[in-house]
Amino acid sequence: MTTLHTLAATIAARKGADPETSWTAKLLSKGPEKCAEKFGEEAVEAIIEAVKGDRARLTAEAADVLYHLLVMLAARDVTLADVEAELARREGTSGIAEKAAR
Repeated sequence: MTTLHTLAATIAARKGADPETSWTAKLLSKGPEKCAEKFGEEAVEAIIEAVKGDRARLTAEAADVLYHLLVMLAARDVTLADVEAELARREGTSGIAEKAAR
């Protein structure tokens, strides 16, 4: 199991946890919209660090982005396996061709 799979499993397990004892449960209890908002905030922070060029800070913010992406997906019952299946479906397809097909 990869670190992302382990994290996704932990997030799924926290869905029913007490929001007073789990940050993940607290985020999920606020609903998908709040989870999406938090993901957006973390993405902006990662962008800022990418522009600044601080590798260590970008790495830390990227980890936050991945965590909050998985929380947002869990809030809408989308699994990491679902995302992986979509990526596998796209494998071998030019990004330009894929975008044109939308």
